[in-house]
Amino acid sequence: MPGQETIYDSVAIQRILPHRYPFLLVDRIIELEPRTRILGVKQVTANEQYFAGHFPGAPVMPGVLQIEALAQVGAILALREFEDRDAKIPFFSGIDSARFRRPVVPGDTLMLEVTALRVGSKMQKMSGIATVNGNITAEAIIMSVIADRPANE
Repeated sequence: MPGQETIYDSVAIQRILPHRYPFLLVDRIIELEPRTRILGVKQVTANEQYFAGHFPGAPVMPGVLQIEALAQVGAILALREFEDRDAKIPFFSGIDSARFRRPVVPGDTLMLEVTALRVGSKMQKMSGIATVNGNITAEAIIMSVIADRPANE
């Protein structure tokens, strides 16, 4: 799968998402069925800031960041439908049925598959599954609200 065509690279992703380094947790999108399903990729490197403290000598990607990566991929699926996406910002409104199955470590390619359960102009509900080499690492039902961004002063 990692050799597949890139639909959105990191530059295109940053045109859709408001997230930036060090909190942008998706590197590219390789599959997309508008309003239905999306598949993103996160190359997990030893240089990730969180590995300095989680855990020294035994680095593991925090499970909550795997869920955040899934949410970011879901936000791409949702936000790309808005013509005024520059004026929008996605916020978590809930996480259900989160499960963590195996550790994610430096060198892993984290595949982030998100399927829309409900897509609206304000509320989103999606199912996310993160995998490494076909093995589930994390999964959750993710709910979000698409809000207007605060005006810059």
